Amino acid sequence: MLFENIIVGPIHSRRLGTSLGVNVLPTQKKYCSFNCIYCECGWNEVDTRVKVPFNDKNLIKSELEKWCKENSEESRAKIDSITFSGNGEPTLHPDILEIVKDVVSLRNEYISQAKITILTNSTMLSNEKVWEALHLIDNPLLKIDAGTERMYNLIAKPVNIDFEEIKQNIIRFGNDCIIQTMLLRGENDGQKIDNTTDEEFLPYLEIVKKTKPREVMLYSLDRVPPAKNLIKIEKDELEIYANKIRALGIKASTY
Repeated sequence: MLFENIIVGPIHSRRLGTSLGVNVLPTQKKYCSFNCIYCECGWNEVDTRVKVPFNDKNLIKSELEKWCKENSEESRAKIDSITFSGNGEPTLHPDILEIVKDVVSLRNEYISQAKITILTNSTMLSNEKVWEALHLIDNPLLKIDAGTERMYNLIAKPVNIDFEEIKQNIIRFGNDCIIQTMLLRGENDGQKIDNTTDEEFLPYLEIVKKTKPREVMLYSLDRVPPAKNLIKIEKDELEIYANKIRALGIKASTY
């Protein structure tokens, strides 16, 4: 499922409440450095010869301002989060810092109670502009779905990504971040998928322990994934893993 507009919603988010989406990515195709087996946007296109531009930063600003002006103060007051997500990885946009500054300004003017959230796969944390942008917002949600490189690659199917670098950048981000993690089991391409075993979850806990994020969000499948042989982990079981995080003195929520 691709988002066809720059401004999406508002929609109800199980993690963020009433969310107004900002899609900085192309509306015609998914654009991501990951090819996650559970992604609601589906698989990445194999044919990458067709180049589709990112949404222009000035158009993004004008579309968000248009939404704010066309909706009443009462409607705007219901927004809990202005959320960068969309058709892939938002921090790949070359103008992400300027876009974030524009969104912060518009939020302050029209939707002052709303938090600004970016859902990111953490692959661009070494980029100084991305690092700065993520520190300008309320909720930098940094994704890491496994504690070992092997399981990380099986779930995320990344392209030319250094797992150790991502780990260290998340740890460096520290208490300013929220870690988001999808827990799931199943099979894909003949490989067993399970990031809940001790072999996988204990190394993940070490990353969390070293990062000391202000919160960890654990969740499982909510929509039909592109990989067909995956199993949703129910909330009561998610709580078991959340309690392991809470034992470290770190807030953990399940969805």
